[in-house]
Amino acid sequence: MFKRFQRKKAREEEMSFLSKEERRLLHEEVEQLNQAISSCEDLEKLAVLLEQTGLKYVRLGENKKAMTVLEESLATKVSIGEGYKKLITLYNEYRKEAAQKGDIQAIDYYMGKLDEMRQIAKKGTIKGTN
Repeated sequence: MFKRFQRKKAREEEMSFLSKEERRLLHEEVEQLNQAISSCEDLEKLAVLLEQTGLKYVRLGENKKAMTVLEESLATKVSIGEGYKKLITLYNEYRKEAAQKGDIQAIDYYMGKLDEMRQIAKKGTIKGTN
């Protein structure tokens, strides 16, 4: 239980320690990835580019954008990689916030998203996808 709080605090500290220069560089990397995405025709490469973009958004603290892009990555190609793991973490964080606020509709939404992720994991395990 305490490790979970320590990990969350470490993530928050990592985000707060991004310098202006690091944030600028991350934004530039996201822009470059978005340009590559717009011209990419290979679905496997597209999924990887989307996942990388989503993970950059997480580092920037732009979690809603990150979720959208990571979902798009998984819709393009199922992969049980870092993007998948981060998406589960984000869904759990938003579900927890909804529970603290007593927002039943949001709780149901994120529980549904977590169920979708379990189905993806089952498919990925059966197919041997990583």
